[in-house]
Amino acid sequence: MKKNKENQMDISFHVSNSSGLDLRGRQSVRATFRLSEACINAISILSAQLGIKQKSVFDHLMEDAQILKDMARELEDIEIDPRERIQKTFVISRRSLSFLDSISSEYDAPRDALVEYSVRRLLPIIARERKKHEKRKELLAEISNHFAEGEKVLSKADEMLGTDDPVVNKLESAMSVYKNAYDDIVKFIDRGKIIEEFQLE
Repeated sequence: MKKNKENQMDISFHVSNSSGLDLRGRQSVRATFRLSEACINAISILSAQLGIKQKSVFDHLMEDAQILKDMARELEDIEIDPRERIQKTFVISRRSLSFLDSISSEYDAPRDALVEYSVRRLLPIIARERKKHEKRKELLAEISNHFAEGEKVLSKADEMLGTDDPVVNKLESAMSVYKNAYDDIVKFIDRGKIIEEFQLE
């Protein structure tokens, strides 16, 4: 019985310790890099278009160890002209920063260059999002016309039946929900305008 209790304690400690390490790895820290303007814009675009935090973009970049190591070997001893770079501070996870630092140190590859070239791997995603952005803009014109027609029907129903009529009230509620959705769509597409000017290499 005593042995079982000891085993349970060992398992409990192991799970608790692993969870603690995992949580510490997910803690947010600030890290400053010197990156090209295009790279900084790419990170912002990915975050906005995919609806994720920039921290999650970095987590995605750091998740494939082999690709990062291969990239680090290619970037060994590379020199980057600081005049072509902008200093920018990001919030990233402690784990991602630790992983980035360790690979940079192990292969003597500049940390900034690792981030820069890692972001370039995501350019195909930006290319796909740009195409989606153009399609969303096309749909927005149709959505705008559809919404305007709905407003006209609501106005007509109000004139024919009066403000207190149940049909008018139901239609008014539906248009209110539509209005909120429409405004959110407009804001989302407006935030995506940065992707129109982004230069894909």
